[in-house]
Amino acid sequence: MAMTRTRRSGYTLLGIYLNDHLAGATAGTELARRIAASHGTPADGTLQRLAAEVVQDRVTLLDIMRALNVPVRGYKVYAAWLGEKAGRLKFNGHLLTRSRLSYLEELEMMRLGVEGKAAGWRTLRVLADSDKRLDSVQLDGLIARARNQADVLEELRVRAAEQVTGTPGSLLSIRTEHPY
Repeated sequence: MAMTRTRRSGYTLLGIYLNDHLAGATAGTELARRIAASHGTPADGTLQRLAAEVVQDRVTLLDIMRALNVPVRGYKVYAAWLGEKAGRLKFNGHLLTRSRLSYLEELEMMRLGVEGKAAGWRTLRVLADSDKRLDSVQLDGLIARARNQADVLEELRVRAAEQVTGTPGSLLSIRTEHPY
């Protein structure tokens, strides 16, 4: 009985964990699309590619949840979607227009979200060693993609910070090794 209860609570906790990540992915998808629409240029395409990858990562998370028989908790998804919309209503020094500060803060939020997503992929990667419903090769690829996304966002963040502060980017960029 204790084994069944532990196993069931483990799956319940995994379900909560994955739904929390799905909520974050939902907010991240909305934010990535907005940043790409507001600041991306078709010639560059960096932000558009990043937004497309974030959308793909959310779809992949849904596929993983389905494979693990984890039901989607719609209220969490809706709350995250609504929270991202509400987050747009922040004071940024401008009343009716977007500020350069908004772009910097959005990039920082995206970077935090990508770091959280990478942690989720790493958690699932450990689980893949004992749960054959998970594809370890796919998860390794998702971890690598998150690392690349974080690097791209950091480069964009440094440039945006330079514009906001007038400080040379070399002084704003502190290179750290990723733990993944």
